[in-house]
Amino acid sequence: MTAMLKVLQAGLYTTIQDMGRWGYQDVGVPVSGALDKTSAQLANVLVGNPQNTPVLEMLLQGPSLSVQSGSVRVALFGGDGALVVTGARRFTVPAGHSIRLVQGDEVKVAFLGKSFCSYLAVEGGLNLPLQMGSASTYVRGGIGGLKGRALRRGDILRPTLPEADTRAEKLLAALYDYGYAQPIRVVPGPQDDYFTASAKKAFFTEPYVVTNQVDRMGFRLEGPQLQHSGKHDLVSDGIVSGAIQVPGSGQPIVLLADAQTTGGYPKIATVISSDIPVLARRRPGSVVRFQPVSLQQAEALARDLEARLRAIADHGLKDAAPLGKRGWS
Repeated sequence: MTAMLKVLQAGLYTTIQDMGRWGYQDVGVPVSGALDKTSAQLANVLVGNPQNTPVLEMLLQGPSLSVQSGSVRVALFGGDGALVVTGARRFTVPAGHSIRLVQGDEVKVAFLGKSFCSYLAVEGGLNLPLQMGSASTYVRGGIGGLKGRALRRGDILRPTLPEADTRAEKLLAALYDYGYAQPIRVVPGPQDDYFTASAKKAFFTEPYVVTNQVDRMGFRLEGPQLQHSGKHDLVSDGIVSGAIQVPGSGQPIVLLADAQTTGGYPKIATVISSDIPVLARRRPGSVVRFQPVSLQQAEALARDLEARLRAIADHGLKDAAPLGKRGWS
C-alpha cells in the first residue's frame, strides 16, 4: 500500500524546504531552503532521515493533514509546539518526538509555540522532483516544492516509503536551547564604512525589535535610526543570507533564505551562519541585540554547530516511552 497524506488545512504559509538550491545565484536564483536549517535538520534526525531531506516549513501557524493510506512517521521540531492527532485515535505529541501515524489519523500542528518557523519531517521524505538540485520552494519564482507554491487545502503529499515500521519512537536525550534571548552574532561589514561612528555604536549597543514585516525574504527591524555617513545607496553587489542592509530610512533589514541575489543598499554587518537559524526563530515583537565577532570566530562557531548536530544525530537520541491510552501530553 502506498502512503498518502492529504492537506486538510494548509496553515498560514507552509512550504517544502531542504537545505537550499546552491550554485545559481550568479543567474539570479536565490538559495532558498529552510529559514531555520538547524531545526529542519533535527526534525529529520528524529525520523532517521539524512539532514538534507525535504521537510514542511511552517510559519506562525501549522497545517492539518490526514493519512489517506499506508502509514507514516513524522516529527515536529522548532519551538515548543505540538501535534494533535484525532480520528480513530486521539492523543497529543509534543515537538521533539517522532510518531507513527496510520490510515485514518488526522494530525494538526496545533501551535508553534515561541518560534516563527517550525518543521515537520516525514520518514523517508516526500516523493518530489528536484529542480536545480533541490526540492526547496521559491514561491516568487515558482520553483521547487509542490508546483512551486505554498501548500493549499486538498493537496496530496506522497511519502517515499509505503509504510513506516513499528520501531520505538525517538526524542532528544537533552533539551535543546533555541537561543531566544541570546545576542545575534555578526561580522561587521562589508560596507560598515558607509555609516557614522554613532550609528555603528548604536547598532551594537541598542536593542531592535522584529516588526510585522517578516517573511522568507527578510526581517525588517525597528530601533535606533542608523545614519549613513554619505549616500545610502551604492552600485548593486552580491547578497548572502544574513546580510543586513540599511536603506535611507536608517532601519535595518536582515535578508534571509529567499533574498534577492544583488542589492544596492549598504550592508552594516552580516549575521553569521550559525546564528541565522536563531534569528529566524524570532517572532514579530521579539527583541534582537547584535554582537560583533571576527570572521575567524564565525568560522569556529559554524564548525561547533556542525559538530553538535552531528553528535545529536550519532548518539543524542533516546527511545520515547510507549504511547499510552492518552498519548503524550
